[in-house]
Amino acid sequence: MRSLSISVLVCVLCLVPAFPALSDEAQDCETLVKKCLTLFQEQGKEPALKAINDPKGPFIKGDIYVFALDMENKVLAHPYDKALLRMTMSNVIDANGQRFFVKFKEVAEKSGSGWVGYTWAKPGQEGAKPKSTYITKVPGDELYIGAGYYLK
Repeated sequence: MRSLSISVLVCVLCLVPAFPALSDEAQDCETLVKKCLTLFQEQGKEPALKAINDPKGPFIKGDIYVFALDMENKVLAHPYDKALLRMTMSNVIDANGQRFFVKFKEVAEKSGSGWVGYTWAKPGQEGAKPKSTYITKVPGDELYIGAGYYLK
């Protein structure tokens, strides 16, 4: 019995590094998205989209902000780039040729929520940088929201 307990402990200790804790930025992304989701559920679509569109609104923390797209990948809300509003993003590709908005939609449809990695230009810096975005489907509506951060 003792050798079984030691074996189980060794296995658990070997698995711990495979499931690292979320970084502060990743936690901030999930927190902002979940907070925004609560607004959708409590006050409805229009107040939530208005709050997302506000560049001084509650869904921004440093470089991290929430955005919203419908299930056709049309931008419904973005706090900083109003030129994107009503644009369909399905054919936008990252530096590696990945249609990451298509991936966002797939995560929303298939899993309900999750992370998508891609590369994107970071404002003020040259070249594309690795970025990770947390996506979640808004239950009862044909849209999803997300927030992302650049990896270090």
